[in-house]
Formats: sequence, structure tokens, C-alpha cells
Amino acid sequence: MKTIPKDLNLESYNFELPEERIAQCPAEKRHGSKLMVLDRITGETEIKSFTDVPDLLPEGALLVANNSKVIPARIFGKKPSGGRVEFLLLSPIPLIVPTATPQGYKAVVKGLLRSSKPTKIGSEVKFDCAMKLTVLGKGQFGLSDVELEWQGSLKEIFETCGKIPLPPYIRRVADETDNERYQTLYACDDKAGSVAAPTAGLHFSKEIEERLREKNIERVEVTLYVGYGTFSPVRTTDIRDHEMHSEYIEIPEETARAIKKAKDEGRPVIAVGTTSARTLEGAFQQTGKICAFKGETNIFIYPGYEFKVVDRMLTNFHLPESSLVIMISALAGRNNVLNGYQKAIENEFRFFSYGDSMYIR
Repeated sequence: MKTIPKDLNLESYNFELPEERIAQCPAEKRHGSKLMVLDRITGETEIKSFTDVPDLLPEGALLVANNSKVIPARIFGKKPSGGRVEFLLLSPIPLIVPTATPQGYKAVVKGLLRSSKPTKIGSEVKFDCAMKLTVLGKGQFGLSDVELEWQGSLKEIFETCGKIPLPPYIRRVADETDNERYQTLYACDDKAGSVAAPTAGLHFSKEIEERLREKNIERVEVTLYVGYGTFSPVRTTDIRDHEMHSEYIEIPEETARAIKKAKDEGRPVIAVGTTSARTLEGAFQQTGKICAFKGETNIFIYPGYEFKVVDRMLTNFHLPESSLVIMISALAGRNNVLNGYQKAIENEFRFFSYGDSMYIR
């Protein structure tokens, strides 16, 4: 039986998290969260407020944020028998290439199906908003290939009839508040295709952005369409055996230029969230340089990985044994991260999507 080094053993990323520490609602104000500052070299921590961020970041730092927008991707329909079916669209709408039909449009997409009785291949589900689906194939964990048929704009159908797909650990039904607060202020309408928010960006308010501008701290944007895989647990004891999900990413030319300039001038590149970090490092993995990029990445960042682009990170507090807590451990060290998490629990920080924030410097 092989011995797995601690940093590569999944159990080493487990920690006890009281249920009451999981944030169920956003803070009253976007910038109203706590902030833990973690020094990745010394492991020292400080407890601050997110409103301190403009004073904590060095002048001239470059923030890189994910501008993808969450769509109301959860929609409910009915089988011919009348049985209720929940469908979660996982294919990003901007990447769906429809085929015109006499009735409208059709396309094969991926999604999750949930109903009291399993939907069989060939089953049809009809929705109120001029759309139906046919099940073409079924995979693991509820993932299905379906053919969608619709009239009009697919994006408008989901915006009219869909619900924001809150993560499974938020144990309530999405409401009007989530339509605003489960989006970043800089989410682009033409990048509407994520099924989960890039949550580190949820803390940025107009006031914070104004103060950052005053300090000459620029923000540039990348796109990563956050898929349901972000919630998929790592299931292998040796994390090196884990197969990471793929996500579509884009780095515009102007963003690549700004990052290269910052690196050349010795200014820190700060990823706003794990999705921005994954985009930058995933593109570098494939090209070997900082450049414009469009395509998919399945990069899995774990301890031992040397970051090529990202110097620092703003992030939230992540699930035990998740690929996200493993990623930040690659940047800051597993012991430093877990010690910081323990202090966060002791100081009643709020965890996960609507929770408090961490600055790894």
C-alpha cells in the first residue's frame, strides 16, 4: 500500500465546520463582510473588514476578475404524464450554436435532470416558455445530454422562467434578492452563462471600486463560465488521481497586455477568486506565455504547483476537501490555510458563497 504525502492526501483537507457558519444570505451591504488577511510566507493572519481592501493592496496592483454572469439556469417543466421535472442548464448560452427549424431553434446541450421518477432516454419535457427538451443520453451524477427546442431567445426564456441556481448548501429557495446579490457588479450581460457566481467578486461595491481607482489599482477582466463541477467533490484519496472538470475560458487581448505589463514592472497580479486564477494559470499551462486565449481548461492546481501568473488572491472560504481549498493551499500552504480557517471559525466568519473573504498576500 503506497504512502500518500499529506499535501496530496484528500483527508488532509478536511476540517470541522459548524452548520451555523455556512452563510445562507448575503451581508446587508456588498462590502459588509469580514476579511481575513493571510500572509502566505509566514502564515500570520489579521482580521479586517472588506472595506480595508483598498488600503491593503499596494498602489499599482492589478486585479483580474471574472466577468461571467449567472443565468437563472434552473427551470421547471412537465412530462406528458404530468410529472414535474427540474432542469438545470449547464451549457453556457453564449457557446450554444442553435440550428434553425420551421418552429424556431434546436440545439444539443448538457444539463441536470431531477424528478420523482427517473426520466428515460427519449422522454420529452415541456416548459411554459415556448421550450421543450428530449432526453438523448444519461451520464453520471444526473448529467444528461438533451435536445432543446425553443422559439425566440433562449437567454430570454431562462431569464423569464428560470430561477437562480443557488448552491446546494444554501438551504432556501432563491428570491428576488438573489437576482441582484448573486451577481457581481461587473458581470457582463453578453457573458451570461455561469450556473454559479464567481463569489470573491460579490464583495465589490461601487464605493470600493471608487477607492481602488483613487489608489491607481486597475481591474481587468477575464471570462470563465462557472459550471456545476465547481461543487463536485474530489472523490480520490490521492488527489493526483482526481479528474478535474473542464470549463470554457477567455482572456481578451487588452487583459493579456495589462497583465504582461504589470509582471514586467514588478506589480502584483491579484486574482479575484479561484475562477480568475484558474483562467490565468490554465491558459498559461496550454500556451506557455501570457497571451490572449479562448478555449477550455481542465487544470487542477494542488500543492507542488508553481503559479506562473497569479501573485496574490482575494477569495472566499471554501468547502472541506474541495478542489478550491486545495487550490488556495497550493498558493498559501495547506497548514497556513487550515490554520487560517480554524481562526475564521473561532471568530465566527461566514463560509462559502455568501460568506466572508480572505486576502492571500
